[in-house]
Amino acid sequence: MRLHSSSLHSSLRDPVLGSIGFLNEVMSRYPEAISFAPGAPHPDTLENIDTDRYVGIFIDYLVQTGRSPEQARRLLLEYGPSRGVINDIVADALRRDHGIDAPANTLVMTVGAQEAMLLVLRALFRSAEGVLAVANPCFVGIVGAARLLDIDVIPVEETDIGIDLDGLEQTCRSSREGGRPVRALYVAPDFSNPGAARMSLDCRRRLLDLAEREDFLVLEDNAYGFTAAAGAELPPLKALDTARSVVHIGTFAKVAFPGARVGYVIADQPIGSSCGGTLLADELAAVKSMVTVNTSPLCQAVIGGMLLEHGGSVIELSRRKSEIYQRNLTCLVGALDRHLGDGSHPEIRWNRPSGGFFVRVHLPVPVDAALLEVSAAQYGVLWTPMRQFYLDQAGDHQLRLSCSYLDPERIEEGVRRLAAFLSEEIECRSDSGSSG
Repeated sequence: MRLHSSSLHSSLRDPVLGSIGFLNEVMSRYPEAISFAPGAPHPDTLENIDTDRYVGIFIDYLVQTGRSPEQARRLLLEYGPSRGVINDIVADALRRDHGIDAPANTLVMTVGAQEAMLLVLRALFRSAEGVLAVANPCFVGIVGAARLLDIDVIPVEETDIGIDLDGLEQTCRSSREGGRPVRALYVAPDFSNPGAARMSLDCRRRLLDLAEREDFLVLEDNAYGFTAAAGAELPPLKALDTARSVVHIGTFAKVAFPGARVGYVIADQPIGSSCGGTLLADELAAVKSMVTVNTSPLCQAVIGGMLLEHGGSVIELSRRKSEIYQRNLTCLVGALDRHLGDGSHPEIRWNRPSGGFFVRVHLPVPVDAALLEVSAAQYGVLWTPMRQFYLDQAGDHQLRLSCSYLDPERIEEGVRRLAAFLSEEIECRSDSGSSG
């Protein structure tokens, strides 16, 4: 059989599916460049990870809670339940640290947060009648998952204090009148990727009220909440959720390490049917059994052991990492102030997030692959164009800087190179425009 691109699923030609590969390709061609592109954990956070020790801690826990040593060992070597094997440990940690009172049977352990997104979308969207609303700009993972499943996505603007609730309400109204109601909304309330916005407490409460009133589910992505400064934490949407309007998605990629590929989803929504009631988590586990069968019990054991070693606390597990990312973010914003904040280029501006991995920079020139090529080849600095994160053209003059992967001295040098590049590029384009 001869295959042609026109005979394959249309999502395979969607630019969003190639966005990560594009950045990896550019980075591979300029290995000496300072890269603000990857939103990856800092290498220091990956030191001293003794997977054998963590597995041993988890096996001891299983024995202490009633299994024999042989039963505990076999649990880690067999397929295991689709729902997961560390659900109780994770549920206890979320209750202790974040006030999320979710029983273990409402959790499904997933292959990272990405699988959780795919499972939730597959379960929620039965037909093309409903639409998925997303904050704009938006993480490419949720948009890509929706494209794979033929789910239409509608953007709602994101402000510095969270999603535009008036715009969301209008979107719900117009979608409903058009016969295609908003079925779910995807948001990352704490230091979103890539926008770095943080939803205020008032906005969180108003969003939950709107979700209940307009009858849609909120898909909460909590990947970066742990980076908040001590004493500045805000409750996750799920901790405020009294109407079971929130499906909470989390990951251990940043607070533990990404190679484990362990995430989770809390789905405590009841599902009624003629055959009796179940939970949305039950349906997600059933879907998962046809996708990845289960999340590696061995990888779950490592994460479970890490949590147990830190008193069953996500906060304690991530404390040192949070300090590193707070340090790096302070360095990045400070470097931008020093090298670009002298007033010589008032048209260049950037946001000042209080947590997360990312800073957005607005430029007076189009930000595209050609500009990135010049930056990498001539100035030795890489970054991410923001246009791939938008569902419209609003990001065409923005770039994203990630500070997570670099040390402070590299951040300082990278911003110095970036400033030299931007000053030269803006001046050249201004001269070109004047001569034209």
